[in-house]
Amino acid sequence: MVVRRAAASLLLIALPLAGQAAELYRYLDRNGTLVIDRQGVPPEYAGKGYDVLNEQGRVIRKVAPALPAAELDRRERERQQALVDGQLRRLYSNVEDVDRAKARKLAELDGLLQIKKANLEATRQLQSQLMEQAAVQQRNGQALPADLQARLDAAAADQVRLQADLQRFDELRSSTSAAFDADRARMQRLEAAQGANR
Repeated sequence: MVVRRAAASLLLIALPLAGQAAELYRYLDRNGTLVIDRQGVPPEYAGKGYDVLNEQGRVIRKVAPALPAAELDRRERERQQALVDGQLRRLYSNVEDVDRAKARKLAELDGLLQIKKANLEATRQLQSQLMEQAAVQQRNGQALPADLQARLDAAAADQVRLQADLQRFDELRSSTSAAFDADRARMQRLEAAQGANR
């Protein structure tokens, strides 16, 4: 009996507190009419912002309107740019670092290009020698040996491959140079902005 009375007393005390904790939601509907509702804000109006009120009608929280898509896109672009800028600052401390890195990378690519060019020239010379051997064989009325034909075919295939490699390395050199130029320009803007903030 005592336990029941204690439980009932607790329930009577908790009921007014539960009533005080109730929240009301104030928002504008599609007609611009101010609506106050206990159930919450319908999804179609929530994006326009609303107020949360207590039982006395006082604002306890304001929910700002959702940002327009253009603003969300702008913020996302800024966030992405900040990530790129952070990575750029970790790689280079100043514009001169970008210039040195570019010079190193282009020198490396130039070295690879020179190797490919030398290989191509050596392949052309080999092919020329093989063609002379084939011409001697044909002038003497002899059939072209299969191994000589295979070496001629391999030299021709090597030339095609090496020319494609040269083209690819040349394009890689151009794109690498352009990427470093873009990094340099961005680093200049970052340094200028940092100098302006001092």
